Amino acid sequence: MRAPDALLLRLALLLLLLTSVRGTLAPDSHKSKSKTKESALRGGPQDQDVFDLGLVSPEPLAKDIVSNHRGYFKETGLRRFNGTTLGYVTPWNSHGYDVAKIFAKKFDIISPVWLQIVKQGDRYAVAGTHDIDAGWLTDVRRKGKQVHNQRTVKVFPRFIFDHFTDRDIKLLLSDAQERTKVNDVLIKCCKDNGFDGLVLEVWSQLAGRIDDKILYTLVLQMAKELQKQQLRLILVIPPFRKETGHLFGEKHMDKLFKHIYAFSLMTYDFSSVQRPGANAPLYFVRKAVETIAPEGCADMTAKRAKILLGLNMYGNDYTPDGGGPITFSQYLDLVRHVKKHLTFDERDVENFFEIKNDDGRHIVFYPTLYSINERIKLAQELGTGISIWELGQGLNYFYDLF
Repeated sequence: MRAPDALLLRLALLLLLLTSVRGTLAPDSHKSKSKTKESALRGGPQDQDVFDLGLVSPEPLAKDIVSNHRGYFKETGLRRFNGTTLGYVTPWNSHGYDVAKIFAKKFDIISPVWLQIVKQGDRYAVAGTHDIDAGWLTDVRRKGKQVHNQRTVKVFPRFIFDHFTDRDIKLLLSDAQERTKVNDVLIKCCKDNGFDGLVLEVWSQLAGRIDDKILYTLVLQMAKELQKQQLRLILVIPPFRKETGHLFGEKHMDKLFKHIYAFSLMTYDFSSVQRPGANAPLYFVRKAVETIAPEGCADMTAKRAKILLGLNMYGNDYTPDGGGPITFSQYLDLVRHVKKHLTFDERDVENFFEIKNDDGRHIVFYPTLYSINERIKLAQELGTGISIWELGQGLNYFYDLF
C-alpha cells in the first residue's frame, strides 16, 4: 500500500497522546528486548551486495530486512559515493567502533564524539579525554589506507562547549585573548593525540541569541589559528526550518566557506513526538542545501562540496505514551511483527509501518536501503558530501550503498 498523502498520515499520528523526548539518541537510550537468535540470519561478508540481491526496493519486505540486515558486501573498500563522507562515532554505541573499522575505506573522516571544552576557573580544559582510544584510532587509519594514493581516513573529534554559564560565553565572545586561550587548548589536544582537525558544535546553540558578527569572529579566529597548525575546522550547522528561520543561510556561507574545511548539516530530526512523521523528508533535505548554496549562486560548486548532508541512521517509534528514537535493535524487535512490506511515503521518500503488539500501538519510521540510497543520489545531484549520525545505529547492509 502506498501513501502519497503524507498529511493524512500525520493527522492520524497526531491523534496519539504524545510526550516530549530528545530526537537524537543519547547514552540513556532504551535497550533491546529481542530474544531472536541473530546467528540464524545471514551475516558478515557476502559475495553479493544489496543491489545484486535486489534488496533496494521502495516497499521492502519485512522478512528480507530481518534476514539480510547483518550482511554486507565482502569488498568493503568499494566506494559508490565519490563525495566527502564523514561518520560520527559515540562512546555509548560500541558497534559504531566496529563499523568504522570494517568500512574504513568508505569514509574520508571519522568524528568521535568524545570531547568537551570546559571552564576551570580562569582556565579552559578538554574533558572526555578518558574516552580517547588510541589503539582504535590506529586500527581505523590502518584499515582506511588506500594503497594506490596513500590516502587514509582523517580523524576530526567533535567538541562542544559544556557547562558554560552566560557569563563564560559573554567573556569568550567579547575577548580575543579568551578565544586564543581556548584555541591553544584545542590545538594542544589535537597535536597530542594526532588528530587532523576538529568538528565544532556551537552555531546551533548560539545562533539567534547573539549577533552574527560575534559568531563569525569566534568561528573565523578558531579556523585561522587551527589552520596555522595544519589543522582544519568542520562546523556543525542547523538546517532551515520555518519555526527558526535562517539560523545559517546563504549570507553565512558566503562569509565562512573559504575558511572552513566543511559544514556538517543536520538534515534530520525533522519530526518529533509533538509533530510525528518522517525523520528527514527528501524535500526538506534538498531545501536545506539549496537555502545555503542556491542554484547558480557564486562559487556554488565549491560551497556545496563543503556541505556534508546529514543522514540519520536512527529512527522513531511513536506510541500512545510518546515513544522516541530507536536504533537497529529496537527497530528489529518491531519490524519482525510486520507480515508483508513496509509502506512507502512518496512525498517524504521514507518508509514506515504500523503494528500493534503486546506493548500496544506503534508507528515506526526508520531508514531503509531505498530511503538512504535516494538521499545519497540527492547528494550526488547537488554535489555535496555526506555526514552520518551515527555509525552503529543503522543496519550493516546500509554501508553497501556508500
